[in-house]
Amino acid sequence: MNLIDMHCDTVCELLSENMPDQDLKKNHLKVDIEKMKRGGSMAQFFACFVPLVEFLGKSKHEQAYEYVRRMATYLKKQIWIYPDEIAFAGNGSDLERNRKAGKISAFLTLEEGGVIHGELERVQGLYDMGIRLITLTWNYENCIGYPNSPDAQVMGKGLKQFGFSVVEEMNRIGMIIDVSHLSEGGFWDVVSHSKTPPVASHSNARALRNHPRNLSDEQIRALAEKGGIAGLNFYQEFLGESGSCLIEEMVSHVRHMYQKGGEDVIAIGTDFDGFGGAEKMEIEDIGAMPLLYDALGKAGFTGRQREKIWYGNAKRVIDTVL
Repeated sequence: MNLIDMHCDTVCELLSENMPDQDLKKNHLKVDIEKMKRGGSMAQFFACFVPLVEFLGKSKHEQAYEYVRRMATYLKKQIWIYPDEIAFAGNGSDLERNRKAGKISAFLTLEEGGVIHGELERVQGLYDMGIRLITLTWNYENCIGYPNSPDAQVMGKGLKQFGFSVVEEMNRIGMIIDVSHLSEGGFWDVVSHSKTPPVASHSNARALRNHPRNLSDEQIRALAEKGGIAGLNFYQEFLGESGSCLIEEMVSHVRHMYQKGGEDVIAIGTDFDGFGGAEKMEIEDIGAMPLLYDALGKAGFTGRQREKIWYGNAKRVIDTVL
């Protein structure tokens, strides 16, 4: 089924737990090579998440930047160990070459643009590490802008002046701009200023679950008009009030995004290994993704529409931006 998942936190989890007997081939997490093969993955976006509040001060920001390098190096080593099954991808040509060779493509992303720390040359440095997508903010203010927030004043703040420079540099180099976690003001600045389609790699519909991390109907339409995409997030707090990760709720978010933005705006961004605490997970890991594909078919989505959601829309952005 050629799934492209725009966001998981597996690499940082593997490193943080320091599990010598488990790696990307097989582990107890939600994403590994065996599960991706079982789920029909074409590509997986692996986030290098940096908890920047633990890296305060100039020297700590240097450590944060090097921590990204450590995660990127770890993934590359895993690819080197399993070259017949997975390969790095930096653009659409890589993705297609890997697909023809029967290999899963691994894209690297950065979750927390604050590691740039006001040094614009670090954008190129991150690209050179293999990073192809940057989530501009996480849950805190940084040098680029402000996060999603229940505080309307914070939510309304736009990009900082340096943030506009980062957007321009990412456009120039060819990196995907990710507005998940970004304030609404920042979202609108990106949409109006970026020359390439942005993405919300792991965000749902706010009309169905009123959470600041989800997208308003206006944002969904704006992403669609810009040629961008929103990746369906499986975190229970962004799905509904059940406290569980239910397929029915996922289908409802997909249907709503389709109604507001059309079939070209919807993608998958599971956020696997980035959350826990669900009372029930109907899709336990990336290997169980066919359950959602089948459910979308039963809900009336055609095969062509499901292919767009599963990989087509994400591939279009990859081909356009990278």
